Amino acid sequence: MASLPFRQSYAALPERFYANAPLSPAPAPKLIRLNHALAEQLGLDSEWLASPEGVAMLSGSAMPEGVEPLSMAYAGHQFGSFNPHLGDGRALLLGDVQDAQGHVWEVQLKGSGPTPFSRRGDGRAVLGPVLREYVVSEAMQALGIPTTRALAAVKTGMTVLRETMLPGAVLARVASSHIRVGTFQYFASRQDMAGLRLLADFAIARHYPQVALAPAPYLAFLQQVIEAQAKLIAQWMLVGFIHGVMNTDNMAVSGETIDYGPCAFMDQYDPNTVFSFIDERGRYAFTNQPTIALWNLIRLAEALLPLLSEDEEESVALAGQALEQFGGLFHGAYFAGLRAKLGLKTRQAGDETFFHALFAQMQEHHADFTNTFRSLSDERVITGEHVPDILEGMQPWLTQWRQRLMQEVEETPAIRAENMRRVNPCYIPRNHLIEAMISAAVNNDDYTLFEEMLQLTALPYTEQADMARYAQPPQPEERVRYTFCGT
Repeated sequence: MASLPFRQSYAALPERFYANAPLSPAPAPKLIRLNHALAEQLGLDSEWLASPEGVAMLSGSAMPEGVEPLSMAYAGHQFGSFNPHLGDGRALLLGDVQDAQGHVWEVQLKGSGPTPFSRRGDGRAVLGPVLREYVVSEAMQALGIPTTRALAAVKTGMTVLRETMLPGAVLARVASSHIRVGTFQYFASRQDMAGLRLLADFAIARHYPQVALAPAPYLAFLQQVIEAQAKLIAQWMLVGFIHGVMNTDNMAVSGETIDYGPCAFMDQYDPNTVFSFIDERGRYAFTNQPTIALWNLIRLAEALLPLLSEDEEESVALAGQALEQFGGLFHGAYFAGLRAKLGLKTRQAGDETFFHALFAQMQEHHADFTNTFRSLSDERVITGEHVPDILEGMQPWLTQWRQRLMQEVEETPAIRAENMRRVNPCYIPRNHLIEAMISAAVNNDDYTLFEEMLQLTALPYTEQADMARYAQPPQPEERVRYTFCGT
C-alpha cells in the first residue's frame, strides 16, 4: 500500500469541533473516474487510489491505517431560517495534504453514509448529483473561478431511495478547507468564545496568514472574507452561474465555490432565473446572488463581533465599516469583468447604464447569455461586417458599442477579438446536456457523455471540432427548469 501524506490538522482542534464518524461500507464500490492530474498535484499515488484498497477508501468503505475520518460541526441559515445544529450529515473529512507549492488541501468524501449529524437522513449521495458536481466544479476550475475540486467519483453498488430508487455514489472532493460561515455561527450561537477564537485562528492560518500580524487580526480576517466573496460572486455573475442554495452553511470563508447542489449555468438571459426546486420565492435567483452574499457576510460579522472588540458598540461599528466595502468591491470586480468581456479597457461614467442596456436587450430578445458574449468576440462583429442571428434586433446597442470601442486605446479588431475570446467561453456545462449525461449513466451505465463533457469544459475558451452541439442552447422541449441536490 502506498503511504498517504494525509495530516489530521482539523482533528487537532478540540473534540467539539467535529464528530468521529463510523464507516458505512459500500457493497460493491467501483471507480467511475479518478482525476489523475489533481491527484498528482496533491502528491497522491494515482495507481494506489485506483486499486481496490484506494477505491475502498474513496467510497468510505475502509480506511488505511492512520486515516481517521471525521464530520465537521456547523450551523447555518437555510433559506433565512437558522438551524444551530447542522454539521456534515453525509460527509467525511479524511485529512489534508500539502502540495509542492506549499498549499494545503483537504480531502473529503461526500455521500458515503450517515454521520452523527445526519438528522435521520441516510447520508448517501446518488449518482446524478455526484456526476453534476464533478463536471460543474471542474468546469469552474477551468473558467478560473475559485472552487472545490473533484478528485474521484465512485459508484457504491447500492440503491438509494429518493423519488425513486437510484444508484448510489460518492464524490471525493478537495478544498483548501471546508470551513463555512455556518461553522462560525455554530460556536457563536453557543456563546463558545474559546471555540470561536480557535476557529478564527485556524482559518486565518489556513487562508489568510498575512493578517495574523495585523493590529486587529480578526477584523482583518473579516475584511479578507468580504473581499474574497465579493470577487467570487462577481465571477459567478460574469459567466451566468447560479449556485442555487446560498445558505450560510454553503458559503466557504476561503472564497471558494462549495456545495454544488441545484446549480446550473443560465441559458437565455433572465435575471430572475431559479433552478432550485425548493426555492419557490426566488431567494437565490441569479440577480439576488450579490445581495444574498452580503446577507451571509452580515451573519459572519455577527458571529465574529465578540472577537472584534471588548466594547459591543465598537464591534458593531467596525463590522459595519467592513461590510460597507462589499458593494464597492463587488461592483469593481463585476464591472471590470464586463469591460473585459466587451473589449473595453477604459472606465467611463456611463458604464453601468451601458451594461444595463445590453442586459435589457438580451432579456427582451431571449438571448443566450454565453453565446451573446461569445458572438461579440468576433472580429467581423466588432467591425460591423456581420451581425449573427443572436444579435439581431440589438443594432442600436451594437452601434453604441462600436462607437465606444473607437474611444478606446487603439487596438486592431483581431487582437481585441482574441482578448475577448479569452474571457468569453464558448462552452459551459449546459443543464440539458448534464441531464442527458446523467440519464445515460443512471439508465445505461454509460459514461461517454460524462467523459466528453469533462474533456470539452476543460478548455472552455477554445472552439473544438465537431463539438458545436455543446455550444447550442436547449430547444424548448430540452429545457431543464429544476435541478436537485440529491439529499
